[in-house]
Amino acid sequence: MLSPPHISSAVSMTTRTQELSRPKPNRLRHPDRRSVYWLDALPPERTGSTTRTVLTPRWLELCRNKTFYPPVTRSPIWGVSGGALRAVASSRLCHLARPRAPAAGWQPDLPLLAPVKAAAQAAVASSRICQLAQPRTRRPPYEDCGPKPKPGPRAPMPRKASAHIELLATPKRDHPSYAAARPDCWPTSRAARSHVASQRLLELSGPKERKGLFEGYDPYVISRGARSANPSTRIQQLCRPLARKCSSS
Repeated sequence: MLSPPHISSAVSMTTRTQELSRPKPNRLRHPDRRSVYWLDALPPERTGSTTRTVLTPRWLELCRNKTFYPPVTRSPIWGVSGGALRAVASSRLCHLARPRAPAAGWQPDLPLLAPVKAAAQAAVASSRICQLAQPRTRRPPYEDCGPKPKPGPRAPMPRKASAHIELLATPKRDHPSYAAARPDCWPTSRAARSHVASQRLLELSGPKERKGLFEGYDPYVISRGARSANPSTRIQQLCRPLARKCSSS
């Protein structure tokens, strides 16, 4: 008699739930000691012979010493066999024995000493060729090391500039409102010399007194004016983060 499908599925679900509800086994309670260096008991003593190692034929062949053969020197002259003397070369062998013909456009190298043509021997050099054939005169190297003589004064050549060049050479005039640089040393006025500084000016001109850290100075104290300051609209706008760097979330 077959059980309904909902009953079989409930049974399998119950079995699976019971399997998952069991605690996991503690693997550290009984560790795996399968090692040659960690034995629960001493190995039994052997009474027979020790292990005998047997080499394969290939290992025995590799273990043998190499045989060195003395070098055999052959004479450069040896006898030719009778068959080689009576041999007749075939047409293919005769064709292969011929030297290779050069290419169609190949030309032999010119000789090192080419013969001079008769027209070149009877040619008459012109004055220009004779001038170019003369060796170039070179000054000795010590002449370049000494002081060179200064060239003499040249005669002034008449030159006249154009009207445009003369216009460009004219210096520019200063602007009417241009004020020249103040000199480094200028006279002090009588009013400045007889002026008496006020108490507030003397207070502001004096250096600001600061206490050391060991005397109780706190550099992180915010002044009352900074705490009651009201930032402007521009400063508030610059303090906001960029829109492209703000996430939509």
